[in-house]
Amino acid sequence: MTGLRCYSALSGQEKAKGLFARALRAGRLPHAYLFRGPDGVGKRLFAIGVAMAINCRAREGERACGRCPSCRKFISGNHPDLVCISPLKGTIRIEQIRLLGGELGYPPLEAAMRVIIVEDTHTMRREAANSLLKTLEEPPPDNLLILTADASRELLPTLMSRCQVLPFAPLERRQAALVLQGHGIAAEEALQLAELAEGSPGRALALKDSGMVPLWREVVDLLDEPRPGSDGEVGAVLRAAEKMAALKENLPTFFGLLRQWLRSRLVEACGAAPPGEERAARKCWSSAELFATLQAISRAEEELARNCGRNLVCEVLLFRLQGARDGYPSGASRA
Repeated sequence: MTGLRCYSALSGQEKAKGLFARALRAGRLPHAYLFRGPDGVGKRLFAIGVAMAINCRAREGERACGRCPSCRKFISGNHPDLVCISPLKGTIRIEQIRLLGGELGYPPLEAAMRVIIVEDTHTMRREAANSLLKTLEEPPPDNLLILTADASRELLPTLMSRCQVLPFAPLERRQAALVLQGHGIAAEEALQLAELAEGSPGRALALKDSGMVPLWREVVDLLDEPRPGSDGEVGAVLRAAEKMAALKENLPTFFGLLRQWLRSRLVEACGAAPPGEERAARKCWSSAELFATLQAISRAEEELARNCGRNLVCEVLLFRLQGARDGYPSGASRA
């Protein structure tokens, strides 16, 4: 929260900024918004910035001043009329929505308008969504509900129909890298993290904190650099598989990074490589090899979902990828 000064300070999201600013200028705020887009692109920060702008006592146009007592409380996260509801163990529960309904029966304590942020609304089960729907159908005065949801996840259509939808999108890679540099990350690393996270600063920071990026580089080097088969390479594969298995709950995310990297290679194989990129030290993958590697990752995800041992899943995956790299049918490896 430190340093936030209204929704307009957020990087990117110009469409969402414009839509909200017009509503604020016209004095026609809806009773509920739905912020829909990928994780980590600033939906929650934008929602807090919206709460600041609505309740700022010295607003400058559509922007909060960032200095008045109301703004300072929002910035510190201590405003009594900002309510944030987050998933508990991955789910927004009906008990949370019922408690919210009771709280909305009272007027705001200090602000002109109480702001309620319901994060990751897509995690709701139907009974919780139906309970929230009743609140959206008969909203109490002086309350603004802001729901956030991942655009790739299903949401109850009746919830969407009761909200004004503001779309959020990934940031351009260099813009995301600049955000990361603001968190003290060196420029080169910030750009690589922004690429891995596909323009999501929040996801990039999570990747850095997880410690999986160095392992990703190790596995990519193992697969991408042409080398003759050897016992040393087999040992390197087994050691990498052991490190992958140690990621535990982060292993599906790691599989996603591998899939993303292989898709970028597929784009190159189709003749769309970035201009001027150096290829000499890299394996030149064919389309058939790349499709085989993507299938191998899908199989590994299925095996992991069936609770197969992580070590075995990772070993088999890397040998399949190695086999595809060397042109063996069905990703089979010489090992």
